[in-house]
Amino acid sequence: MPPPGVCLNILEARQKQNGYGSATNPEKFLNQDYKSLKQSFVIQGLRYIDKMFPPDRNSIGYGVLSPSDLEKVVWLRPANIAPNPAFVLDGVSRFDFGQGILGNCWFLASIGALTFQSDILGQVVPLDQTFDEQYCGLFHFRFWRFGRWVDVVIDDKLPTINGRLIFVHSKDPNEFWPALLEKAYAKVCGSYTDMQAGTPAEALMDFTGGVHMYIQLSAPPLNLWELMCRAGQSKSLMGCGTSQGDTPANTVLPNGLVQGHAYTITGVKEVISQGKLVKLVRLWNPWGKGEWKGDWSDWSSLWKTVSAEDRDMCLSVADDGEFWMTLEDFCRNYSDMDICCLCPDFLDGSSSCQWKTTMYEGRWVAGTTAGGCMNNRDSFWTNPQFRVTIHGEYSAENGSKNILLSLMQKPDKRNRRLAQNLHIGYCVFEVSEKYKAQKGKFPASFFSTHAPVAQTTKFMDAREVMEFFLLKPGEYLIVPSTYKPQETASFILTIHSKSESQGYENSGYHSQEPVEKIKMTSDVQDVEHKKNLFRQYSDKYDEVGAEQLQGLLNDQILKGDLKSGGFCLDACRSMVALMDSSITGKLNGEEFVRLWKKVVKYKEIFFLTDVSRTGTLSLSELRNAFVAAGTRVNDEILNLMVLRYSASSGHMTLENFISLVLRLDCMQKIFKQLSDGKSMNLRELEWIRISMYT
Repeated sequence: MPPPGVCLNILEARQKQNGYGSATNPEKFLNQDYKSLKQSFVIQGLRYIDKMFPPDRNSIGYGVLSPSDLEKVVWLRPANIAPNPAFVLDGVSRFDFGQGILGNCWFLASIGALTFQSDILGQVVPLDQTFDEQYCGLFHFRFWRFGRWVDVVIDDKLPTINGRLIFVHSKDPNEFWPALLEKAYAKVCGSYTDMQAGTPAEALMDFTGGVHMYIQLSAPPLNLWELMCRAGQSKSLMGCGTSQGDTPANTVLPNGLVQGHAYTITGVKEVISQGKLVKLVRLWNPWGKGEWKGDWSDWSSLWKTVSAEDRDMCLSVADDGEFWMTLEDFCRNYSDMDICCLCPDFLDGSSSCQWKTTMYEGRWVAGTTAGGCMNNRDSFWTNPQFRVTIHGEYSAENGSKNILLSLMQKPDKRNRRLAQNLHIGYCVFEVSEKYKAQKGKFPASFFSTHAPVAQTTKFMDAREVMEFFLLKPGEYLIVPSTYKPQETASFILTIHSKSESQGYENSGYHSQEPVEKIKMTSDVQDVEHKKNLFRQYSDKYDEVGAEQLQGLLNDQILKGDLKSGGFCLDACRSMVALMDSSITGKLNGEEFVRLWKKVVKYKEIFFLTDVSRTGTLSLSELRNAFVAAGTRVNDEILNLMVLRYSASSGHMTLENFISLVLRLDCMQKIFKQLSDGKSMNLRELEWIRISMYT
């Protein structure tokens, strides 16, 4: 049984701080260690079979092949497919491969772009892999996945029908790096079928972990050509796509282009034709064939109007899927393009990356931190907030930008096809002098009096939304959100800035309305009354166990206030353990009185903050209840508490609220007693004692 998710999250955060999950120290995908597996299978003289992505129909998935074809699939190793298998033959090129029956042109177009950047290619595809020495049927590849690099292990059994590869295949039947790379990415996605349909941006990001710029070609920026030229000169990958037709089919148009299809941008070039400067874009079809038939196509007479040098440099008359067209035809025939690179240096043409990158991870949880967009005035403030200070010089000349903000949503499903993207976006607010001293979350009143100084153009149901901005030095509040409230998802907010910036997640608590902290007082007579009641339920040793406490709480102390059946026996056992200083499994009179005081205090807080008078706390009311109790917790802890203690409706009963606050108070006191204020060191038995009894 794997450890709980909270434990795994803590481990992941610690490992990330130590550089685990970086490009130089990638995380082991599904905990499979390539080096140890290879060593083990080489020593044993065995061929590896991947149990986590086995050669069976589940790894292919359902829908891409007919049931009859699925029955014909045989998984073969390269040595059983080709006479002299090799990982790479004569270098790596976009012309090495062609698309199979799988609708993953978006992925293959991205591979085509990857072949132009040897450094990035070597990071994704370790090129030292062979079928010669120490071959054991085991290969590995690396991808950037939602904030971390992962090393993905596969066996080399590939799906075939009648001895032929059914998915991506190399032009040279002895070369296998494209098919093995595709299999590794299918494993990451969940199956081959999970790779059906997508955009080049997704794979481009997974190949670089860098900066993604999306450009809508129906309204391109004025400096589009300059951007493309600079991107072509820097370590950038570029892809684009055509609009979908009336049907989902990839219909080939009379002009040779394919509808709803992804292409690779493989070059840009200026030529002189008939005394005029012509801007040309070179594109490649991942089918490995099928080309543009218009101006500047392979057979166009316009090539006769350029210099012999340009013609020899550019023109290749072959049906290899690659062709040229003018920038105007490119914008007219393609719907969008993506530029992806390690850093945004192509924006200003700098030779080295001057940009600084900061990454934050967060989560929207329905009821607590999923406030929706600014249309939802009452709940927008509950979204995660990030407070950032930007330093450096400020220049509004030449339309330059100094900040790139990227918001990426993380899937919570193992299979890519099951992940549903929400409409996401963000707003940026300048922190005015009035709010400089604000501690914790900014309240709704701030957003009703402050307009965003920057924001996403629109909320999109994409994996990532990003915008470039020009922000003067100062302090800002960034609020990422879903378009609709009450939608749960995880996200990564990345800030790329030209100058230094400092920031932090700003979820320390602030109540929506001022709430007075409750102070309980008791006199001697009140204490004596509690003790008398205690004696009626206690045993001959003047103690009460969980069963007696259950009767005291439900029938005496909280009689008439309970809405859902009262405290269960397990909850009472937990309360005994929390208050039991003598470790007897029971409460003495002093411990009982102390518990009673806390229960009454938390009951008063509960009804004070239940402004809706429903007898339960909504999750916005729960925020105020914590303030009234004198307790501060951040968004992450609040989200966990809601998952653990609230009902499926998202509301919290009095019983659950009391159990929650008692436990939180106890855990905070344990930490203060046993820690140095920052961290706590426990021996195994000490940890087991605290966690299993308290």
